[in-house]
Amino acid sequence: MPSAPVELSAYDPAWPAKFEAEKIVLANVLDQWLLGGIEHVGSTAIPGLLAKPVIDIMFGVQSLEDSKPAIVILVSNGYQYFPYKPDVMHWFCKPSDAFRTHHLYLVPYYSQLWQDRLCFRDVLRANRLLSNEYAALKLALAVRYRHDREAYTQAKWPFVQKVLADAPRKLGQF
Repeated sequence: MPSAPVELSAYDPAWPAKFEAEKIVLANVLDQWLLGGIEHVGSTAIPGLLAKPVIDIMFGVQSLEDSKPAIVILVSNGYQYFPYKPDVMHWFCKPSDAFRTHHLYLVPYYSQLWQDRLCFRDVLRANRLLSNEYAALKLALAVRYRHDREAYTQAKWPFVQKVLADAPRKLGQF
């Protein structure tokens, strides 16, 4: 089955409620692995930003090794598991790779990835100019990489790195 194409949508004010609903489900089925929180990340977590209409959820765990049994639980609850970047996270999508409504990342709570994703989200929430710059980049890349989600993601990485590198200074300005 082919992977879903890169399609961007205008910001939907229903996205936070969709996150909250799924957060409750995840807290109930994965409570024994939860450490540090369940966070709405990605572009759907940034008010006003266009995004792929997929709710990105980061779920804090103690370690990837300790949370491996959660994979079976999530699969039995409608998520598909993919060993994408298995050295830093357990990655899932729902309901399928061809039609995605949710992405779920089990990420060690004390990891750099956890900190970076929250930092990037918070900087873009606080800085409309950066958010608009990111939106323009995403639009251009969505056209170029419509049928290559991985290339789309990788092409955004230099922007993300720049935001993270400048974050301490920028956060101090808000």
